Amino acid sequence: MHLAYPAVLSALLFCTGLYGVLARRNAILVLMSVELMLNAVNLNLVAFDVWLSKAARETLHSGQALTLFTIAIAAAEIGIGLAIVLAVYRNRGTSDIDRLRDTAEGHEADGPDSDAPAAEKAEATA
Repeated sequence: MHLAYPAVLSALLFCTGLYGVLARRNAILVLMSVELMLNAVNLNLVAFDVWLSKAARETLHSGQALTLFTIAIAAAEIGIGLAIVLAVYRNRGTSDIDRLRDTAEGHEADGPDSDAPAAEKAEATA
């Protein structure tokens, strides 16, 4: 098999994951997109490891060892990420990333609709 096939598939996987990270609003879908990107990297590591081991006649397989480390890190990232998303969902009632921006310092807890009652009061007094 040529090296171009896994490289093109890896590029497609990475671009799909990048689109998912940039376009999605749900935190769980963003985590799944990050996993796609990590799997694209894993595919490249294994493909280049096989290609280089055939060329150099070595049996070290360092690309496959790095892939195992990446899989372990990805599993830990998903576990911690899902725990954070569940904790935020329990506290805020949503996992929409755009609606969670009010957690930053200096913002009111009610969000952009918090000045609606003030506008109603101003209309009632006028």
